[in-house]
Amino acid sequence: MATLHNRACRTLLVPHSAHARLHRGPARRLRHLLVSAVAVAALLTGGGLPSAVAAPVVAGQGQSAGDGLPVEIERINQRLAMAEEELQRATVEAEATADASRAAQADLAAAQVAAATATAELEAAQAAAAQAENDVAALGREAFMGSAPLGDAALLLDAAGPEEVLQRAATMDLLGEDRAARLEASEAVRQRQEEADRAARAAVAERDAAARTAAEADAAAQAQLAASQQAYDAAAAEKAGLEQQLKDAETRLLAARGAPDPIAAWEQQQRTQLAQASAGAGALVNGRVTSCYGSRWGTNHNGIDIAAPIGTPIFAPEGGVVLQAGPANGFGLAVYIQHPDGTITVYGHINQYFVTAGQTVAAGQQIAEVGNRGQSTGPHLHIETHTGGLYQNRVNPAPWLAARGISLGC
Repeated sequence: MATLHNRACRTLLVPHSAHARLHRGPARRLRHLLVSAVAVAALLTGGGLPSAVAAPVVAGQGQSAGDGLPVEIERINQRLAMAEEELQRATVEAEATADASRAAQADLAAAQVAAATATAELEAAQAAAAQAENDVAALGREAFMGSAPLGDAALLLDAAGPEEVLQRAATMDLLGEDRAARLEASEAVRQRQEEADRAARAAVAERDAAARTAAEADAAAQAQLAASQQAYDAAAAEKAGLEQQLKDAETRLLAARGAPDPIAAWEQQQRTQLAQASAGAGALVNGRVTSCYGSRWGTNHNGIDIAAPIGTPIFAPEGGVVLQAGPANGFGLAVYIQHPDGTITVYGHINQYFVTAGQTVAAGQQIAEVGNRGQSTGPHLHIETHTGGLYQNRVNPAPWLAARGISLGC
C-alpha cells in the first residue's frame, strides 16, 4: 500500500506543551477539527507544489535530470506528514467521544442493575412488613382472648402500629418475653421497609439520570463521528493525491539513477518498507501503528491504533478465555479476552470475529479481522489492555505486548 511509505507513515506525536494548548471542550474540538480539515485541504491543494520545485529540470543546464527530485520528494513527504496527522487526529477524537459514550453506557447498565436490586429488596421488605402486621394483629387477638382485661385488650387493638402496641403492652405489663420479641421484630421489619423504599427511589432516580447521560453521550459521539469523518475523508483524499505525486517523483528519481525498470524497483521498495513497518505488530496484526496510548490533541487515547486493510487477520497475542465477542458500544464489534495474569485485552472496530464467549484461545490463534465498524473513521485495529477488571483501569498496551515479543514502538 502506498500509505505505508516509510517516510510518510511514521507515528506523529504532539509535544506535551502542545497537548495543553489543544485541550478544549467537545464543542470547540468539533469546530477545530472542521477548521483543521479545511486548512489542510487549502494548504495541500492551493496551487500544488511551488513552481521552483514542481518545474522539470532541464538536462544540460547545470544540473542532471534528477538533481531537483530529492528536494521535491522531501516537500511531498512533509505534506504527506501533515495529511497523516489529520487522519490520526480525526480517528483519535472520534474514539475519545466513543469512549465517553461507552463509559456512560456502562454506568447506565450498573444503575439499571442497582435499581432492579433495590426494587426486589423493596418488594421483599413489603412482604415482610405485611407478615409483621399480621403478627401484630395476632398479638392483639391473643391479648384479647387471654387474661388481659377487656379495656386493656381494646387499647392494644386500637394502637396505630407495632411500636405503639409494644409501648402500651409494656406499660400494662401484659406481654411475655416471646410476645415482646415478636413485636420488636415487627418494628424492625417496618423500619427496613422504609429504608428499602428510600433506597429504591434513589436507585430509580440514578438509573433515570444515567439514561439521560448515556443518551447525551451517544448524541455527542455521533456528532463527533460525523465531524471526524468529514475531516478524515478530506485528509485521506489529499493524502492519496500526494502519494501519487510521491510515486511519480520517486520513480523519476530511480530512472535518473539508472534503474532499468523504475516502476518495478519502486514497488519492491514499497514491499520492503511495508514489511519493516509491520514487523513489530506481526504477531498481532499485519499493519502500521498510527496512534499510541496517551494524551493526543487534548484527549486521552486509551489504546493503540494499528491501520490495516479490512479483513486483515487479528491474532491473540497470548492464550486466554474470551469474555465477550460481538456488538460493543462505540466499537461496532469487539472481542474481549482475559489472560492468565488477569489482564483483559480488547480488540475494537473489527469486521468479524471467530470466537465466542467462554471459549479458550491459544497464543497466535486468529480471533477476528480488521474492520471499520462503530465510531471509526478508517479501517484499523484499536487494542486496549485493562487491569483489575473490565474498564477498571486502562493502561498502555505497549509494555504488556512487548513482554510477549510484540514491539509496537510506542
